[in-house]
Amino acid sequence: MKKLCYSAFIAFWSSVGTLVALQALATDPVAAGEGRAAISLDELAAHKNEEDCWMAIEGKVYDVSAYLPKHPTPAAVLLPWCGREATEGMRTKGYGRDHSPVAWGMLEDYLVGALARE
Repeated sequence: MKKLCYSAFIAFWSSVGTLVALQALATDPVAAGEGRAAISLDELAAHKNEEDCWMAIEGKVYDVSAYLPKHPTPAAVLLPWCGREATEGMRTKGYGRDHSPVAWGMLEDYLVGALARE
């Protein structure tokens, strides 16, 4: 009886461990931009002003229009990146220093879709 209980105990926790590992490895389709529109470079380029600012960062497109007034630097610092691929700006801040993990996490609130592969 002890062997049966021990075997059941090990099997149960092995199953739980497997499920936890699979959950951790699964990608979040919303965070990955899946199930959202594929946005072309032409469409991205149409959103290039302070009132309508979209940026492509690491293959995802974000509408950061509402965030511009909240950004710690003046909007003029971000405006050159509107309507275009802006991974370099996010990674370097223009002087070689990456944004914080908090800043990267904030992007997800502004996700519009994925940049179309052309």
